[in-house]
Amino acid sequence: MGIKGDQTKQLICMEAFKLFTEKGYKDVTMKDICENTGLSRGGLYRHYESTEQIFLEIVNFLMGNQQNEFSEKMQKGTPAAEILCDVLMRYEKEMLDQCSSLSIAIYEFFSNPNISKSDNSITQQYLDSKNMWVDFIQYGMKRKEFKTVNPEAIFDLIVFSYQGVRMYGVMMDIDTNIPKRIIEQIKLLLLPESEEIPYENSIL
Repeated sequence: MGIKGDQTKQLICMEAFKLFTEKGYKDVTMKDICENTGLSRGGLYRHYESTEQIFLEIVNFLMGNQQNEFSEKMQKGTPAAEILCDVLMRYEKEMLDQCSSLSIAIYEFFSNPNISKSDNSITQQYLDSKNMWVDFIQYGMKRKEFKTVNPEAIFDLIVFSYQGVRMYGVMMDIDTNIPKRIIEQIKLLLLPESEEIPYENSIL
């Protein structure tokens, strides 16, 4: 596929992302995506056969971006505490930004029994994310930047707190202090006292 084709696919995914965050997964149709992109049905179907295919590409892209971010920084020897603070700062913003949340769409997609999930299950997404975080936490422990912890337990705390706030945020107004308190506790669990950033002075 040429540059023009790649640009068209990027446009489709960008506009579909907006629709999925606004309407969830089940209420978005290929017609909606045609209207938002200005493409004809033939132009859209030339690239994607269904909203399922588009949604999975978006989810896999987002996961791949995060995995690349961790691995590239670790390969460069970036301090673990610096990586952690950057990621948690972004997580805090995302927990409060319901306009760009795919949480409801992800729930609708993976809970739909009619969706084929043989190769792209939410379980696999969870496992991929867990492996990424476990590797990162072990990286921090080896460098003596993190306390000795159970990496899997820390990951579960992070992922379920993050997704829980995003899910609740779609249904109710979230107190801005909730994400801040979550981030503070994660830092306290991982960073030695000498490395902890005083909460009132934190960049978060």
